[in-house]
Amino acid sequence: MIVMHRTKWVDRKFTLGIPEGWLQNVSERLRGTEIRLRTLTHNLQNDDASYKPNNKWSIKEHIGHLADLEELHEGRIDDFMARKEILRAADMSNFKTDNAGHNSRNMAELIDEFAFKRIIFISRLENLDDDTQRFQSLHPRLQMMMKPVDMAFFTAEHDDHHLASIREIIHTKSSS
Repeated sequence: MIVMHRTKWVDRKFTLGIPEGWLQNVSERLRGTEIRLRTLTHNLQNDDASYKPNNKWSIKEHIGHLADLEELHEGRIDDFMARKEILRAADMSNFKTDNAGHNSRNMAELIDEFAFKRIIFISRLENLDDDTQRFQSLHPRLQMMMKPVDMAFFTAEHDDHHLASIREIIHTKSSS
């Protein structure tokens, strides 16, 4: 059996240009991340959620990373509102997540923090005026123009990447 290797996040390519009218649909995906996190982790003990396979991020660190990035997403909303040509860049070293101590926290608290931050992000995104919804800025890593709906889609894809990583850790842990 040939096993398909998962594409690394930084190697992903995107086709954007999503119609502004799709924002509500993409927002539903963004809203669903919290529920999917809770569903994936509902049977896990806190200690199991701190397990670091191959010294990579634990489940708690993946959840904490999603919460950590909400500041970036909100900042990008500010960039669209200010009509900036280039969106602010993500810290690709993940310094914040690597140094946050997420494994010492309770998993439910991490998800609650993410959920609180996410609802603010979605609210701000959905309250952008029509002109801002049509405005495009350059995403610095992808070197692609994005509208707010594209940024929301990109964020939802990033959520899915980490949800898949969490599922993979759960599967690995239960198989060992």
